[in-house]
Amino acid sequence: MIKLGIIGTNWITQQFIDATELNTDFKLTSVYSRTMDKAKAFAEHNHAAETFDDLDRFFNDGSFDVVYIASPNSLHFKYAKLAIAADKHIIVEKPAFTNQKQMAEIEALLKQKPNVLFFEAARQIHTANFKAIEKQVAKMPVIQGGAEFTYEKYSSRYDKVLDGEVPNIFSLKFAGGGALQDLGGVYTVYDAVTLFGMPDEVSYFPQIISTEVDGKGGTAILQYPEYNVVLNFGKTSNSYMQSEIYGLRDTIEIDDAGEIGDVVYVNGEGERTTIGNVDEVNPMYPEVKDFERVINNSDDPQNKLDYDRWFQLSMNVNKVLFNLRQDANLVFPDDEE
Repeated sequence: MIKLGIIGTNWITQQFIDATELNTDFKLTSVYSRTMDKAKAFAEHNHAAETFDDLDRFFNDGSFDVVYIASPNSLHFKYAKLAIAADKHIIVEKPAFTNQKQMAEIEALLKQKPNVLFFEAARQIHTANFKAIEKQVAKMPVIQGGAEFTYEKYSSRYDKVLDGEVPNIFSLKFAGGGALQDLGGVYTVYDAVTLFGMPDEVSYFPQIISTEVDGKGGTAILQYPEYNVVLNFGKTSNSYMQSEIYGLRDTIEIDDAGEIGDVVYVNGEGERTTIGNVDEVNPMYPEVKDFERVINNSDDPQNKLDYDRWFQLSMNVNKVLFNLRQDANLVFPDDEE
C-alpha cells in the first residue's frame, strides 16, 4: 500500500483521490490545509486518519509515503523542497514550478536523494488516446504543416475579475499567470513537446486583462526546423475548435487538446479512421496507475525509462513555459529572487 498525503483540498484534489480509489494501491492517510476545519472536512469525506494545519508537523509526523501537491502555483516549489527533505515522493500538479531556476534546484536536490521520486501530474500524456496519437505520428513519414492545439475554457473565477477581485489563478503574485500557467497553456505545451520535442524558438502573443495577466485567448508559436506548432488557449471564453496535426496529405484530428476524448486519422484520400476514443472513468486514473507502477517497482528497467522520460518532459515543458513568459514580458515575483 502506498500511503498518500495531500496539500490542497480543492476540486482537482478530490478528482485525484477519486482516481486513486479505482483499483489502485494508493490510500489517503494524511490531509494538510491552511485551516484545520477544511482539513478535517476533506479527511472525513475521504476517510483519512490524519489532519494537519502545520506544514512542519505534516511532513515530520504524517504517516505517508508520497505527497500530492495541488496548492497555488507559487507554493509548489516550497512544498516540493520540504517533501524532498522529508524523503517523501512528490506528485505535483502542473505547472510544477514557475521558472528554470526552481526546476534546476529541485533537480539538484533530487540527485542528493536518489530514493525520492518526482512526478508532474500531466494527465493527458498517460492516456490511451494520447498514446494512440504518438503511435500515429511515428508512422507519418512527414509532418508537413506542423500542428495546431486549442484549449480555451471559460473560468468561473473570471467572474470575480469582472467584479474587481483578483483570484489566485489570475494573480502574478501567486504565479497564476492566467492562461499560459493554467490548464490551457500547460496542456498544449505538453502536447507539443511530448510529440515533437523542444522547439528552436518560441513566441507568445497574449491578451492582458485587468489583473495584468494573460487571461484572454492568446496565441503561442513554437518554431521547429521544418514547421511551426500553434497553440491557442484562454480562460475568458470557450472554444469548440478541434486540434490537428498535419502530415503531407494526411491529418490527425483531436477533439480536445486537454481532455483528448476522440482521435481520428484522415489519410490522403480523406478516409477517416478512429484511432482513439477510450472513455476513462476518471481522467486522472491513467497517470495514477503509471505513478503507482513506478513507485512500487522503481528498479524495473522499463519503469526507469518511463520515469526518466517523464522527468525530462517536465524540465522541457518548464523551459518552454518560462521562455514563452519571457517573450511576452510576463514576470512573476519568484523570477526576481
